[in-house]
Amino acid sequence: MAPTQEQVTAALATVIDPEIRRPITDLGMVKGVDIAADGTVRVGVYLTVAGCPMKDTIRRDVVNAVAKVDGVRSVELELDVMSQEQRKELQTKLRGDRGPEKEIPFNKPGSLTRVFAVASGKGGVGKSSVTVNLAAAMSASGMKVGIVDADIYGHSVPRMLGAAERPTKVEDMIMPPVAHDIKVISVGMFKPEGNTPVVWRGPMLDRALHQFLSDVYWGDLDVLLLDLPPGTGDIAISVAQRLPGAEILVVTTPQMAAAEVAERAGSIAAQTHQQIAGVIENMSWLPCPHCDERVTVFGEGGGQTVADALTRILGARVPLLGQVPIDLRLREGGDEGKPLVLTDPDSPAAAELSSIAEKLSKRSASLKGMQLGLTPNRG
Repeated sequence: MAPTQEQVTAALATVIDPEIRRPITDLGMVKGVDIAADGTVRVGVYLTVAGCPMKDTIRRDVVNAVAKVDGVRSVELELDVMSQEQRKELQTKLRGDRGPEKEIPFNKPGSLTRVFAVASGKGGVGKSSVTVNLAAAMSASGMKVGIVDADIYGHSVPRMLGAAERPTKVEDMIMPPVAHDIKVISVGMFKPEGNTPVVWRGPMLDRALHQFLSDVYWGDLDVLLLDLPPGTGDIAISVAQRLPGAEILVVTTPQMAAAEVAERAGSIAAQTHQQIAGVIENMSWLPCPHCDERVTVFGEGGGQTVADALTRILGARVPLLGQVPIDLRLREGGDEGKPLVLTDPDSPAAAELSSIAEKLSKRSASLKGMQLGLTPNRG
């Protein structure tokens, strides 16, 4: 007996658009369904744009879902492209009845998305590796996570996350690529092929950040992480202005010279009225290959020093969230686009990063609503 229209529609409702992360039946992407008496099912599906980079994934998922329905003998799929009017309707559906707006959704009253700005005083402390692995650990725990690669000049998150696809533009919306169930956006995704440098000044950096936050369709995220450039330059200031509710995560190494610089990066919270979620000490120690001792390659105590200094400056406790040991596989995973917390979750570095992610996933009562009694310097 041939399947019914209801059975096929129910199967199509299980197909999730890989970019928007919602069922294709909810997005108006099903053009039509025709069921022949011999069990042949013909399905028409609208793609959002002609060059949709995920069309092969959609094709595979639709065929697989319909083929599982009892009575289906074969599946024939026809791909079409949405008209401009259909894309506008989709944009309105995703952004609400008021239509497209250039507002940042994470600033809306009632937003439940926690935003973490991952900062460091200097480069080379592993800030991006920490960001990617924290995101992967949170995603693996069932949270909906996004990353903004806000390090415009030194963007590296797409490679570390294995995000090879380019974003898709639907009218005024940008659909971010998804890797390891993490939505990600980076200026590197918009550049021509090759390792072309980005040569922008302050206003252009601010505009890019605003577009990443307002034009990208993020959906309902539990957590958004921003990988900031080192120091306290234009992007750090823009984040404070664009996302005043963002919590700062300071990454440092144990080395005192790095700790002093990291302290300055965290101290920006005293001027921007932001919260500091805590300090992460990276490259804390190296397990000796010949014994059970820990080799402190970059010294000791830098992370705690930064946490204590920021506690004094802000007048509220800033915790040392964790100390991540050196692990060659952490670097290798970044080069291969495979976060260590996913490939070897029991390794010491991965376990520590997962522990930090778990702490961040629980809102701290000691930091919630913390007021510094200062106002941002807009001058």
